[in-house]
Amino acid sequence: MNIYETLTLFTTNILFVTVLGWYLITNLQWYDYKLSRVILKHHKPYWHIMYFIIPFVAYHTTGQFFVIFFTFAILPSLFIWHKRLDKKLVLTWRVKRFLILLISLNLFQNVLCTLKGCYTYGVFMPLAIAYIGSFMIEKFLFMTYMKEAKNRLKKMDKLQIIAITGSYGKTSIKNFVAQILSKKYNVYATPRSVNTLGGIMGDINNSLPKDTEIYVCEAGARERGDIYDITTFIEPQTVVVGKVGEAHIEYFKTLKNIIATKLEIMSSPRLKKAFIHISVTDEPHEKVTFFGDEVSNINATLDGIDFDVMVEDKKLSFHTDILGKFQTMNIAVAIKIAKEFGMNDAEIVQAVKELEPVEHRLQLIKANGKIILDDGYNGNIDGMLEGIRLCSLHEGRKVIVTPGLVESSEELNLKLIEAINDTFAIVIVTGSLNADLFSKNLTVKNVIMLADKSVLTDVLGSQTRAGDIILFANDAPSFI
Repeated sequence: MNIYETLTLFTTNILFVTVLGWYLITNLQWYDYKLSRVILKHHKPYWHIMYFIIPFVAYHTTGQFFVIFFTFAILPSLFIWHKRLDKKLVLTWRVKRFLILLISLNLFQNVLCTLKGCYTYGVFMPLAIAYIGSFMIEKFLFMTYMKEAKNRLKKMDKLQIIAITGSYGKTSIKNFVAQILSKKYNVYATPRSVNTLGGIMGDINNSLPKDTEIYVCEAGARERGDIYDITTFIEPQTVVVGKVGEAHIEYFKTLKNIIATKLEIMSSPRLKKAFIHISVTDEPHEKVTFFGDEVSNINATLDGIDFDVMVEDKKLSFHTDILGKFQTMNIAVAIKIAKEFGMNDAEIVQAVKELEPVEHRLQLIKANGKIILDDGYNGNIDGMLEGIRLCSLHEGRKVIVTPGLVESSEELNLKLIEAINDTFAIVIVTGSLNADLFSKNLTVKNVIMLADKSVLTDVLGSQTRAGDIILFANDAPSFI
């Protein structure tokens, strides 16, 4: 074999393994770096066949023609796949460490093989060793970061920690609690949807200000033990369990398992007060205050919400520009927490009046004569039905853009479709997850099925006009 052929095989192998590694780490990032979920829980498993298995088999069966196959088939197809993703790989330090390790291992292997006169370069071995090596490195760093974060919390011995979980509304509750308490205290809340143990540790190490008086922390879960791990790490004095339902039912299998997981938050060794929604349990506990039935006289429109709340045997009236009847429940528990932290009625009423909407959660935007209800970060049935109800109050034409419910049941998606049929003139279904169910059960005349969201802007431009209200209900990424 001449030098040119050797160099071509060497380079092609390096590029091929790197491309497969890029595909692997992208999927791992989507699924919390758990290989079992990438393999067994992936929403589009045929991607693995197209972009990993077929290329892998081709490498070992096409011989000298693989260079052509890689150059004109594999590389372009993976480039197009990546370009169309709406949730691309984020080059975190974890990703960079994996890619550096993978490329280094592959180079070492190929140089060694070339020096020994072996020109059949491996593909699986560098990927496997890089994955295992990366896993071990991250495990070591995880323990180091955990110790660092724990020490930081210990030094802030007067810090009050509020931990919030639930199936629905935990991000909204977190933001409402933080906004209201910030009128009187120095409050810091976990950003966006940071709610895993690793994310919380990173937030404590990198972002938690030393002068924080109250740390409001969201706790999420994909399996039993996740909430327990977070709770026993941060040891909150105050906890909240919001409304519980069949969100992520595919991971937990039963509602009973979901409830048991959420109630792991009661394991905090420093627990002083717990606020639990009535959908979770009715079992009395000396530290528990139930919520969910104290709100009355609700008037929820596109201009905001007026409502009353019973606070310590006294009825208080509130107004907020926040949209969505269901948010009164989330605001109510924030009010109860504010009372627990010593805020008076006048302070709380004013704080609720000044609440700002949570981004992408029934956020009202006006543009080019159209009203947009951005509910892209909401994926539960109650929130989506409320978004539809609010749209029904609009006198103009109504348009909905949705992939349906994700990680939920067919029954709830059929309930959603029924509400859509009663309200909307145009339905744009994004993604393939619920496409068959929607196409069979929608009775709306103008239904547009979009497998590729990259054309959504053009479709909305041609299909909508001034005076329309457009609801973005859930915004599942393209890999779902």
